[in-house]
Amino acid sequence: MTPDPAIMKSVEKLGYRVSVGDVASHAGLEINQAQKGLLALAADAGGHLQVAESGEIAYLFPKNFRSILRNKFWQLRWQEWWERVWGVLFYLIRISFGIILVISILLMVAAIAIILIAMSNSEGEGDSGGGSSRRGGGFSFPGIWFFPDIFWIFDPSYDHRQVRSRRSSNDSEKGMNFLEAIFSFLFGDGDPNVNLEERRWQAIGGVIRNYNGAIAAEQIAPYCDEISAINLENEDYVLPALARFNGYPQVSDVGEIIYYFPELQISATRKGEQSVAPYLKEKSWRFSSASSGQVMLAIGLGAANLILAMVLGSLLQGNLAAELGGLVAFVDSIYWLLLGYGSAFLAVPLIRYFWIQYQNSRIESRNQKRSGYLSLLNSASVKLQEKLAYAKHFAAHKVIDEENLAYTTQTDLLEQDINRSEQIDAQWERRLESGS
Repeated sequence: MTPDPAIMKSVEKLGYRVSVGDVASHAGLEINQAQKGLLALAADAGGHLQVAESGEIAYLFPKNFRSILRNKFWQLRWQEWWERVWGVLFYLIRISFGIILVISILLMVAAIAIILIAMSNSEGEGDSGGGSSRRGGGFSFPGIWFFPDIFWIFDPSYDHRQVRSRRSSNDSEKGMNFLEAIFSFLFGDGDPNVNLEERRWQAIGGVIRNYNGAIAAEQIAPYCDEISAINLENEDYVLPALARFNGYPQVSDVGEIIYYFPELQISATRKGEQSVAPYLKEKSWRFSSASSGQVMLAIGLGAANLILAMVLGSLLQGNLAAELGGLVAFVDSIYWLLLGYGSAFLAVPLIRYFWIQYQNSRIESRNQKRSGYLSLLNSASVKLQEKLAYAKHFAAHKVIDEENLAYTTQTDLLEQDINRSEQIDAQWERRLESGS
């Protein structure tokens, strides 16, 4: 069984000594999943179990457990290797769209120049009666060498050249280069809320842990969605949290329901409250992380590319491409690809722009709804205050103290029995001395 990356990250962040509740609340995992994952990780990485006299279990891991796992599991080595390879491949994919744009423009400019020169020469031959006024024989390319140097766009900071010259030498700020900006302009920079569910359950687990494992439903409402007027009253939205963290409802004498989570009341260390956002706030989509200058340049080059394609299409009428051959014939063979790419280059961002506006309006609506639940919680009614007070009766924080362990896999049973006997003898001696 390959170790769960979320569990490994939690173990590292929590100091390599954890309980099931620690990991479940920190990573937002189901209790059963966290327990199975910790047992598997302890078995594979040389971890140890520490059992308190009350029966709670803490898991102790060596700080180099990732190295142990890497040497033991070829899947982890393969995964790390593939992540590095995929990083390179994905970067090549990202910059390929900008490279294609530049190549497309260069091909069409060159083809148009050749066609125009050929047409000019043919007209000159007709006017001079056989071409007596031609200079030097063969084609000349007037003005072609004065084509602007477009390769400056490969400079990672091309649109900050003048600004960069005024910056101090110790300024290491580096922006997105042109080729990366093209990909960002076309497809954006990914879903900003790709880990929304992970954040949701981490926040809910943190709230439950901060209130010592006993809460009212209203305390997790700012992190939930799909709450209607009906289930806001009957508190159905708490059921997923109960199933995930092995929670139990408890009814007060006046019929109010609170929820407590015994597993999340157990911790391996004495730590303060977990930092939790006041409500689950989704991030708005951005059109692009590229600078405004890069976006404008991308639009300009896209428009130029499309215009060049249309101009080239008008020049390729008839059998001109076949007559000229060479580069012109090649460009003619891929003309529809060039035209399609030029059209899509501007159409895709335009469609994406309106889609982002729609998505952001929905995100804003959901954020406002969750913020509203937070306002209801902050201005708690008398009924809610009674529920919160009742929940405190079930709140508890149990720490698995290393000084009160009944058993640990770090040492054998005989040695533990001897140490326990010595501790008991020492306690009796202190009591006798204090009594005398």
